[in-house]
Amino acid sequence: MNNPNEVEILLVEDNPEDLELTMRALRKAHLANRIQIARDGEEALEFLFCEAAFSGRSIKNMPRVVLLDLKLPKIDGLEVLRRIKRDPRTRTVPVVVLTSSREQNDMIESYNLGVNSYIVKPVNFDHFLEAVQNLGMYWLLLNQHPEVGE
Repeated sequence: MNNPNEVEILLVEDNPEDLELTMRALRKAHLANRIQIARDGEEALEFLFCEAAFSGRSIKNMPRVVLLDLKLPKIDGLEVLRRIKRDPRTRTVPVVVLTSSREQNDMIESYNLGVNSYIVKPVNFDHFLEAVQNLGMYWLLLNQHPEVGE
């Protein structure tokens, strides 16, 4: 039985247009049922670590994947990634960087921190739809993930 409190995707995106495009792509692939949106890095960390407005959430209910933009207000995406991969409670949560940054340093740093995948957002809308649908299908349907312990 599925827990209604379970979130399958944590989408961390501050750009309203990119957020809408990503949601549209996920809906089109029928993958938009249980998504939590965080509009900055601080909100993403509060959700993952069950703090502030999310203090009633169980840390055992981790998302199946985090889609993370790098250029975020308050706390940037690289710092969010660093904190996710540093903490034993969240280390195994798959993180996919979905960003417009083609900077080699961002890519290298993301992989050094343990990112599972780094995807540059395609400029072409159809290519963007296809990329988001494919990553959703892979991480939600094909990828096997260990259960989060206590």
